[in-house]
Amino acid sequence: MDRSSTQPDDAFAGEARGELSPRTARALWWGSAGLVLAVLGTSVLVAGAEHGRRLPVAAALVLTQACALWWQARAPVAVLTVNAVTGLAVWTLLPAVSLTGALLAAQIALCVLSATRPRRVSVGALAAMCLPAPLAFGAGGPAGLAVYLLTVVLAWTAGQWRRAQQARTRAEMRRAVVEERARIAREVHDVVAHTLSVMVVQAGAADDVFTERPEQARQALRAIETGARSALGELRLLLRAFRPDTGEDGAGKQREPGPSLARLDELADTVRATGMSVRVHREGATDGLPAAVDLAAYRIVQEALTNTLRHAAGADEVSVRVTAEGACVEVTVVDNGRASQGGSAVAGAGRGLLGMRERARLVGGSLRAGPLPAGGFEVAARLPVERAS
Repeated sequence: MDRSSTQPDDAFAGEARGELSPRTARALWWGSAGLVLAVLGTSVLVAGAEHGRRLPVAAALVLTQACALWWQARAPVAVLTVNAVTGLAVWTLLPAVSLTGALLAAQIALCVLSATRPRRVSVGALAAMCLPAPLAFGAGGPAGLAVYLLTVVLAWTAGQWRRAQQARTRAEMRRAVVEERARIAREVHDVVAHTLSVMVVQAGAADDVFTERPEQARQALRAIETGARSALGELRLLLRAFRPDTGEDGAGKQREPGPSLARLDELADTVRATGMSVRVHREGATDGLPAAVDLAAYRIVQEALTNTLRHAAGADEVSVRVTAEGACVEVTVVDNGRASQGGSAVAGAGRGLLGMRERARLVGGSLRAGPLPAGGFEVAARLPVERAS
């Protein structure tokens, strides 16, 4: 199972929900407060040089704005209100400072509010920030009005852009979770469906020979027990995939190896126990394959054998060929049965074939399945190794 897309850390998840982590909030404050002090603070010092008594008050208001930005991530509406009021006060004390510059801290708070709060709240804040527009027109004419409205709208738009980014991140996270759950569902289906199919066949065989050949019936029952234990073990492996990889389970025992081509003979033995003849042929080394390709190849063989047991009427022989070349792995499963009428394996639209095709696609490969002209059914997959690596 591909576990490359694991759960994000807490900070990333918080930002995806529209919240800011403490580290990001601190960085935002340092940047925004520094910008306010550099731009507005310099303007106040220059404009207040001729108003000695007003300069200390205006400077204190600028410091108030910079300090208020510390809470902009947690209470952007309140910070916007404080900075708007103090900005207007600075502009009243020092008219030489432009209204756009005096309300710089309020514009920053508007941007953060637009990014982290619902649209109806941010639209109301945008409308409130447009109220001083007549003052900008009176002080700077049409140019002053245009500059003020442009900066306010840009601040709100920047917040909306950030909010859209957060929405895309949340959508990607949800999609990743859905895909992971789908992969897990296929894993569970493959394990349970194959084992139960074998157990059903074995149980039927045991019932047929229970009186005449009790020893053979016992062998079938033991095979059923072994298959059930194997299925439970693989289900435990799937559940452990959600736990931290400590290398050992809670009982201190090493984890059992997961499904792979190295266990292909074990898989073939479970099918042979039903009376089916299974031939396995390997070409090339498969022990160094990427885990995703190894698991996909094993599951394709497993599902193909399961479909043979279910749908290939009259089949008594199946051959499995695994060829590992340098760039890809080819898997071919062929049986000699007659496909049942209306069987999903024939149409190629059943859950089993869809699952096999999806597994091949997830590792960048392809799969074809269908009846052969001379009889029998073939499943052939080509799985690239380099792409999975």
